[in-house]
This record gives sequence, C-alpha cells and structure tokens, in this order.
Amino acid sequence: MSEPLPIIAVFAGGTSAEREVSLGSGKASALALARSFPTRMFEINAEALPDGLDAKKHVVFSTLHGTFGEDGGMQRLLDAAGVTYAGCDAASSALTMDKTRTKQAAASRGVRVADAVVFSAEKKPTAGEVVARLGESLVVKPNNEGSSVGLALIANRAELAAKLAEITRGSWLIEPRLVGRELSVGVLGGKAMGVVEIRPKSGVYDFTSKYTKGATEYFAPAPLEPAQTSEVQRAAEAAFAACGCRDYARVDFILTKAGAFLLEINTLPGMKETSLLPMSARCGGLDFTGLVRELVMPAVQRFRSAAALP
Repeated sequence: MSEPLPIIAVFAGGTSAEREVSLGSGKASALALARSFPTRMFEINAEALPDGLDAKKHVVFSTLHGTFGEDGGMQRLLDAAGVTYAGCDAASSALTMDKTRTKQAAASRGVRVADAVVFSAEKKPTAGEVVARLGESLVVKPNNEGSSVGLALIANRAELAAKLAEITRGSWLIEPRLVGRELSVGVLGGKAMGVVEIRPKSGVYDFTSKYTKGATEYFAPAPLEPAQTSEVQRAAEAAFAACGCRDYARVDFILTKAGAFLLEINTLPGMKETSLLPMSARCGGLDFTGLVRELVMPAVQRFRSAAALP
C-alpha cells in the first residue's frame, strides 16, 4: 500500500500590514508546489482557520507574514485542530517574532547581537537616556513586526525625541546603527545555505527598498572571504537552533569590522522566486521548485507518520 499523499494547503493573505506581500508569496509557492503535490491555495482573510481545511487530507504550507501569520497565532490554531504544517511550531514562531527574545536566545549560543533599549509605548524612555547608553546614531523599530514596517533611522537626539513622541502603541526596540554589509542566509533542516548580500541603492534596506523593483542589488553568493561566509553560516545555524526553529527559516545579519551581528530570524520569509530564501538556495544549486518541495517534505513525513498510527 502506498503512503498517503496529502494535499498541500498554501495559506496566503492574512490580516497584517504584509498581506499583499504574502499573496505574492502564496501564488508563487502554490504554482511551484503543484509540480510535486496536489495543491490548493487558501486566501486567509480573518484570524481563523479557513473553511474546507481538513486535518486528514491537508498539510499546510503557510506564506502568511507578520502579525497572526508569523507570530504563532495561526500555528496555535493549526495545532489545536490537529493539522500538520511546514515550518516552525507555535512556540518558536512566537519567540522569533519578538526581536528581543530572539537576540537573548541567540546570544546564549555565542551569536553576536547589538545592545538595545526595549520599551512599550506606555513607558517610553527619554531621548537623553537612550543617547547616554547607545549614542546618537540609532535604529528605532517595532519589536514584533516584519518587512521593516515602522523602521526609522535616527541621526541625533532631536530626531529621536520626535520619533519617540510619535509612538503611541506597541513594543519597540532602539539599537545603535551598525555600519556594515547586510547579509541573509537560508537555513534548511538546521543547515545553512548560501549567503546573500543585500545592497540597497538608497543605503537603507527599508520597506521601499525591499519591494520596489530595481531599488536594491543582490549578490548570491555574497562576495565574502571564505572565513566570513563560514562565520555567518555557523551563526545562522546557532541562532536557528537556539530559538527552537523547525524545518526552515531565514536569518539576517549585518557584517561589521567586529564580525556578524544578528538582526532577526524570519520563520516565514518571502517566497517569490526572487525572494532572499530562494536566492540563498540557488547558491547551492537548488531551484525554486526543488526548494519548496524540500521546505514541505518534513511536514509531509510528519503527516504520513501520524496517518500510519493505529
């Protein structure tokens, strides 16, 4: 008797600020997965499981980004419904969506992280307090959003005071602005793939640079010394393991003269053919169709193992 072949349920859309990005990822992934599996795309429009999802038939491949999709919310619903899904579980998804907890976990495994001031909108520090600790050249960003939503670069105390005055809700992070080369590396099954260098023409890899055609140059593989490549790959694997990640993720760094500093871990990264995770995979000869098959296969195995139980 042949093993059961599940239908891959691709989730796309969602309720976060990154909905349109997710829809693009979902369509590209569904087309590629359909070359290897029966596939159905579900457009997610609410913080709930979609109608028609069946734990006995479906394995979910989510391309939801941001709040609810990437922060463990959807994963908890899938777990409760007994639905098998690819990627990180609810606990590691929630942890990695919190940049502060991610850095704490990674630092415990020897990964370099920048110093930071973390605060809620209700308990904001003064600009003077922050500058005394971190200096005037700073980055301010939400503690738990993706795609550089809300990112601000600060050059002096006055700019910081103005930015702090604008913040009315949420959890935020202020870090020194590290000067160096932006790098991204995919991790598949705990092993780092190729390192990609990101060179935004504006000098800042913000939302506009990420999603405007021609605004950023990408080098895959990154033109690094072999020792630098190895350092970044080891750090990516260590961060992935420290945060309890499963199946795959994308890990971002900035390479300074002092070494590679962790920026964040993306557990559900962009999944168009031109996205960073596919670029990282192509460095090792894995094309987009092969990559999405590899991303979903551990979940297919979990589905088959559960189906074989009496």
